[in-house]
Amino acid sequence: MDIKIKSLTKKFGSQTVLDDISLELDSVHSLVIVGPSGGGKTTLLRCIAGLQDFEKGEIAINKNALYGKEERNTNTSLYIRQRREYRKRVGMVFQSYNLFPHLNALQNIVLPLVKIHGFSKKDAEKEAIHLLTRFKLDEHMHKRPHQLSGGQKQRIAISRSIAIEPDFLALDEPTSALDPEFTIDVLDMIRELRNDDIHLVLVTHHMGFARNVSDYVCYLEDGRIQMHGPPEKLFDNSQETSMSKFLNSVLKY
Repeated sequence: MDIKIKSLTKKFGSQTVLDDISLELDSVHSLVIVGPSGGGKTTLLRCIAGLQDFEKGEIAINKNALYGKEERNTNTSLYIRQRREYRKRVGMVFQSYNLFPHLNALQNIVLPLVKIHGFSKKDAEKEAIHLLTRFKLDEHMHKRPHQLSGGQKQRIAISRSIAIEPDFLALDEPTSALDPEFTIDVLDMIRELRNDDIHLVLVTHHMGFARNVSDYVCYLEDGRIQMHGPPEKLFDNSQETSMSKFLNSVLKY
């Protein structure tokens, strides 16, 4: 996965959340974004996934590009069409699952395949059943979200995201809403997908998992990438840096 971010700036009102971020990576399999709360991690991920407009700059994943609002002012219809097509190639996993409450697990996977990605209902159901069986969720396929545990809901949400065979899977703190006993199942599933060569862009507060699953890490604080590099470089860095202070504060608890 090739990633190019150039002069990315995002504001909410008068507050600058992402401040002129630039990053260029070639052949990265899994990018993990870490940092303190309020540093801009989720906003950066949502921009990369095409879910969030930004004021200026450019994001390109494998040469599929998104541009800031200044580009929209030049050609609004082209801007909207490009963003819609970009989003179709991204699998997004949210903190709070975002399953349709009135649909069962099987239907939650089938519906976007049919309505957005042009699958026949037969092929969509076949793919959904395959994924639910693979991840040992098939006994829950006819249950609605309120009948499922948090871990089951998140694994179904991940299954829905990979059913489209995305260019990459974007995960925003996928275990933050889970009780500890369900966290390990979700982390194991993500690790398995990483080993299956599915490209990942992941925001997480699990530092041990971040180190193990990443081949490149960005440390984001105050809307800027303060450090970036291979995990062994960042996590083993003994110098007095903002990231080392952050890691020490996290690992104390």
